[in-house]
Amino acid sequence: MDVSARIEDAYAQLVRRNPGEAEFHQAALEVLPALEPVLAAHPEYLDARIVERLCEPERQIIFRVPWVDDRGVVQVNRGFRVEFNSALGPYKGGLRFHPSVNLGIVKFLGFEQIFKNALTGLAIGGGKGGADFDPKRRSDAEVMRFCQSFMTELHRHLGEHTDVPAGDIGVGAREIGYLFGQYKRVTNRFEAGVLTGKPVGWGGSYARTEATGYGTVHFTQEMLRTRGKRFDGRTVTISGSGNVAIYAIEKVHALGGRVVACSDSFGYVVDEKGIDLDLLKEVKEDRRERISAYAEARPGAVFSARGSLFDVPCEVALPCATQNELDEQSAIALVKNGVQAVAEGANMPCTPEAVKILREADVLFGPGKAANAGGVATSALEMQQNAARDRWTFAQTEARLAAVMTDVHTLCRTTADRYGSPDDYALGANAAGFLRVAEAMAAQGVV
Repeated sequence: MDVSARIEDAYAQLVRRNPGEAEFHQAALEVLPALEPVLAAHPEYLDARIVERLCEPERQIIFRVPWVDDRGVVQVNRGFRVEFNSALGPYKGGLRFHPSVNLGIVKFLGFEQIFKNALTGLAIGGGKGGADFDPKRRSDAEVMRFCQSFMTELHRHLGEHTDVPAGDIGVGAREIGYLFGQYKRVTNRFEAGVLTGKPVGWGGSYARTEATGYGTVHFTQEMLRTRGKRFDGRTVTISGSGNVAIYAIEKVHALGGRVVACSDSFGYVVDEKGIDLDLLKEVKEDRRERISAYAEARPGAVFSARGSLFDVPCEVALPCATQNELDEQSAIALVKNGVQAVAEGANMPCTPEAVKILREADVLFGPGKAANAGGVATSALEMQQNAARDRWTFAQTEARLAAVMTDVHTLCRTTADRYGSPDDYALGANAAGFLRVAEAMAAQGVV
């Protein structure tokens, strides 16, 4: 069987074993065809069935999460943890609390995490988890009770040398605090390295909050430099207004760019003068209101509940909200309006059709597994600090983050060149991440 047929067979087996999990199928279909030139050059990985083993998680955990709401009513949610691959280190990946969470989404995120974590060059494997719980609609007391119930079950699968979760959508410092408190209570251990994204006062890392947004911008800056450009003076749109988007806006402004639009699930705002970051943080972080409140408070800003943020003309677009938000029509609009670079701050926000259009138009495209690796890289740096009982300054941590993102960019670019696809960062990221994991899996035998 030739390489192409083996890849097709591996994908068919994945679909057959994981029916109805569209996001997982999409993530695999984005990765596997890109591995053809790599496997042609390394037939030993075909013989060892590395691809087939990579597509099957090492462990999948699904559990009931019962808790009592403020009315005294028992609620039941479903929790997940997919420990996908530990060839390079303990499982590492966030927890997502959102009503849309299901096993297929967690698998897609965990599969992506394998390659993303490998690209950082740090000793972390791939995993992901979460629950179909919505913290936005709950009081602090309800969130605490849910987190305690969630961790009561999950704690037996965690450990600083086993599995180290972090935050993701719906899981911020508040949730991490409740989760860690319950882990400490039921294990009788202050094991700081078992969760990352902690507040700085008790084991967290400076720059972790900013890391994913900052890292996405660092990666995009490196892409722009390959064409003699940079952010200075450029018009930028950034979807989302959560943690990733806010700090991407902050870093773009620091580098001289002008972010003119951002969004939430209810619509988007356009502010041609440039997004007022202090006001945005007040609306979204302090007041926890919809993005429309920004437009109400900002003269000249316009809110729209219709259409797409990606219709707004820009030179750089950073989708930082959620999966499949940038579709074919959005990509056509971006190209028509002269976009020069698109980098994924979220996980798989661009559909395959959108990526194809961007690539055919010679738009620089940074895939999420490379462009948004800054978050997990800084989580790994937090693990290093916890293991050494140390704490680095903000400047030290950000310098390490910038260095990691520069290295990720260089690795993706050189790998794409090596396999005959210059400027194809998606192929470069998939191939480079695969090679690091495959080498470790082959060396460790059939496990």
